[in-house]
Amino acid sequence: MNGSVAYLVTTLGCLVGVAGVVIAVVALRRARAKPGPTAPVDPFHDRDADALRGDPRRLKPGDIVEIRQVSYTVRGSVHLVEGGWSWAEHLLDDAGGVKRWLSVETDPDLELVLWTGEPSATVTPGAPTLEIAGRRYHWDESGQAKYTATEGTGLDPRGTMRYYDYEAPGGARLSFEAYGEAGWEVNLGEKLVRAEVMIYPQGGPDKVA
Repeated sequence: MNGSVAYLVTTLGCLVGVAGVVIAVVALRRARAKPGPTAPVDPFHDRDADALRGDPRRLKPGDIVEIRQVSYTVRGSVHLVEGGWSWAEHLLDDAGGVKRWLSVETDPDLELVLWTGEPSATVTPGAPTLEIAGRRYHWDESGQAKYTATEGTGLDPRGTMRYYDYEAPGGARLSFEAYGEAGWEVNLGEKLVRAEVMIYPQGGPDKVA
């Protein structure tokens, strides 16, 4: 091999090596520039399709709530605080006068539970497990909260509320509540899927629960 050919081969080899390095650098930069997964967003923040169903955290007396295709009117609301934790309970009634409660909680995800009173129940709270209506419930939590209530609830404007919450397999709920010096009220609850609830605000200032 003469000198010219050797020089040409050496030069080509260097060019191929440099090109390989350039390609690797470009590929690395593109990989670094590729966007990662986006952070979770508030489903009520950007007025998307879910927001069109109404924000349960802003429920107030006078609003209409459609739950599983049954329409209810919000007759009154109770807002509760226990330490750094807060939630709301809204008294509903339908066209036939049937009264139920809807609890709204964000801990941290939105949780909606529809409650039905059981005035004939004879069980009392405190035991680790309780059985009612053929279903066994296990203690979940208990405590005492401060509350403020609107007209229509039948409660004093403010006071304290004691509670015991139980849960059964499948998500069924059992709750005991005692407002002020009153005795225990027993309620059975059904956890709702967000799509089962539609809210029709009736005007006036919104208040976040």
